[in-house]
Amino acid sequence: MANVVIVGMQWGDEGKGKVVDLICPAFDAVVRYQGGHNAGHTVKFADRHFALHLIPSGILRSATRCVLGNGMVVAPDAFFKELEGLEAAGIDATGRLFVSQRAHAVLPTAVLLDKAREAARGDAKIGTTARGIGPTYEGKISRYGLRICDLGSDRLEEKLRALLTRADAELRSLGQAGVERPARLADQCRAWHERLVPYLADTELLLNRWSKEGKDILLEGAQGTLLDIDHGTFPYVSSSSSTAGGAATGTGLPPTALTGAIGVLKAYATRVGEGPFVTEIEDEAGEFLRSRGNEFGTTTGRPRRCGWLDLVAARYAQRINGIDAIALTKLDVLDELEEIKVCVGYRLGGKVHRETSAIFEGDEPFEPVYTTMPGWKQSTVGARELGDLPVEARDYLEMIEDEVGARLGLISSGPRREETILCPGLKPLLGDRFSDVAAQPDP
Repeated sequence: MANVVIVGMQWGDEGKGKVVDLICPAFDAVVRYQGGHNAGHTVKFADRHFALHLIPSGILRSATRCVLGNGMVVAPDAFFKELEGLEAAGIDATGRLFVSQRAHAVLPTAVLLDKAREAARGDAKIGTTARGIGPTYEGKISRYGLRICDLGSDRLEEKLRALLTRADAELRSLGQAGVERPARLADQCRAWHERLVPYLADTELLLNRWSKEGKDILLEGAQGTLLDIDHGTFPYVSSSSSTAGGAATGTGLPPTALTGAIGVLKAYATRVGEGPFVTEIEDEAGEFLRSRGNEFGTTTGRPRRCGWLDLVAARYAQRINGIDAIALTKLDVLDELEEIKVCVGYRLGGKVHRETSAIFEGDEPFEPVYTTMPGWKQSTVGARELGDLPVEARDYLEMIEDEVGARLGLISSGPRREETILCPGLKPLLGDRFSDVAAQPDP
């Protein structure tokens, strides 16, 4: 049995969608365990292109069952729109897509609150996606939020009245218009629930049953380690536990059922929104990475901030998540560079730190300590074997393994499923089912 967590090692946008799509033939099910439609996962193969936000990218494989876990927040309209897009593309989710009844629902009032709060913060804004994710998680923690099962409850209007009273008072204090009447929103909630019923399940029971039957489960996180509510660059973080620890609470599987973790690491660094970014570059090199890497948000379309690979942060992510294997993405973006900088330490107060636990915290900013490596100045696009890579690229990869303390499991040499190098580090995690990934035919 292999129940493996896949998690981003940076600020999200590392390419988890492609990695999940690629390796899910080795698993019987894929489950998202946190976040909402603020996430964006892109999958490309042959001439097809999918952008997913709520539904795990495993849905593109006809034999894979997919679960939206209890740790997620689900916007019903966004879910239905995504489902309709898949159906239009010939992807049938019937009987293999399940939504936890305990997941919380993102209501229109949460979106209004999200936008109003960001506007009120002015220059101190966090840089949220304004999708209502934060206010929905806040409602969950404050115990007045609506779960998916509540959308069809006999007490729905009573629950909505309490929720809307709070939201109305805050919106008016921020100079915004009030919220709609509970009865009108209740009708919308009941309509959503009716459409959701075919997908609803006690997913905690379902996942534990599958695990006991020996089925293999891939647990998919959204965002990345440095956006985790506890372990990220607080307060410029998401509102959920995006690290591997969130996989247990967000699914109902016990921690003892989890057998390993894959960390997805981009060959350079990007960030969307506000917050510290030690290796950010705002010159021609940064613009080159943004342009060549197509660094614009899948969900928001916002241009991403770009910088050199930060191995201090990567080591931190490896430690927090217990990363066994690294899935390195976008190596090909670096192909044209004469030289490549890599951050190996932070300088603070005259002292260089290679490790940090309170990452990026404090009033005094860290300064990056770089090592410079030669570029390879030739294309790696579409490489399928390590031997296909120039020696300088292989040196870069070896340095990452040594510095982070985890082996490479795969290397992405382009955006498409087939543009991938499988590495020995993936075998111990997948066992006999590694062959299910390695034997995939080209689409």
